[in-house]
Amino acid sequence: MKIGILLGDDIGYEVVPECVKVLKSAASCCELEVEWTTLPIGKEGHEKHGDTTPLVTVEALKETSGWIMGPIGHQAYPRNDPTWVMPPIRKIFDLFANVKPVKSYANIVSVHKDVDIVFLREVTEGMQSWDTSVSGSGEFRPNDEVSIGSRIITRKGSNRVALAAFEIAKNRPRKKVTAVHKEAVYRMTCGMFAEECRKVAKDFPDVDFEEIHIDTVAAHLVMDPSPFDVVVTTNQFGDILTDLGAGLVGGLGLAPGLCIGDTQAMAQATHGSAPDISGQNISNPYAMIMSGKMLFEWLGQKNGNSRAIRAAELVDKAMDIVISEGKMVTRDIGGKASTQEMGDEISATIKRISSESKK
Repeated sequence: MKIGILLGDDIGYEVVPECVKVLKSAASCCELEVEWTTLPIGKEGHEKHGDTTPLVTVEALKETSGWIMGPIGHQAYPRNDPTWVMPPIRKIFDLFANVKPVKSYANIVSVHKDVDIVFLREVTEGMQSWDTSVSGSGEFRPNDEVSIGSRIITRKGSNRVALAAFEIAKNRPRKKVTAVHKEAVYRMTCGMFAEECRKVAKDFPDVDFEEIHIDTVAAHLVMDPSPFDVVVTTNQFGDILTDLGAGLVGGLGLAPGLCIGDTQAMAQATHGSAPDISGQNISNPYAMIMSGKMLFEWLGQKNGNSRAIRAAELVDKAMDIVISEGKMVTRDIGGKASTQEMGDEISATIKRISSESKK
């Protein structure tokens, strides 16, 4: 197994190393062989190779099973310079679904308790499809009084993200998928997405399936999120719902993510690069670490690698213990630990759990 390491910008230099540290501990305990390769991206990529997405990085990633990518501080990049752009990694590798779980913890302040939802957001189409377009933009302004935006929905894009949702749901206890759209209004675009979800649902008779409009789902998530298990939706709707979900359980610091394709995946937390706290060693590494855990889990299931699955389980158990104890966690979730100290504690807990299980 070969995994790339892309630090990203700002706090990426703090949270990604903690993620790698924890994953290495889990891999060692499970005798999982991993070849780690550090590659430049973002500001570092531009400084070394004149582009935020260096060709050397793209070529190297093609040879990996997946990679860990830190947050990108693209909002601070110079404008009107094609070498300073948000790295289009999802487009290059056709990573079509963003998988974002949200989970509440008893001792962390949250809007609701017992939240355990997995959101799947299609990320190659919709109203943000220009991020993955070969050229051009999905928006234009023909005159100073009118602005126009386009929305792209395809059967292929809808079908494969729906399939990914059902594949995840079939392995979860509740086995339920909720397709979120607004077909009553957007009959052609949301209609096509809904049609493909229904087609896929027929192939999974053991998974419960329902459809709910986006506005209704937003209200229900705030009032009572407990009925939801796996939620699949289009790009822009998913962009909003995943942040809403993170808000339910304590914020973006508790929101991991995994972008998946047919053969590769990218671990990337939901939060941004947070330049305001960069270099202070106070960033919460939870989301980045759990994104890495998701990468191990996905690769294990995809390739039938039981050691990778076991390593992911160790990370999950260790994180539960560290969070529940509440002593060695960062201040945003009630502790006093630094970024590095929290990573050290999770790593040590993994080793302890593994050692105890072998007695």
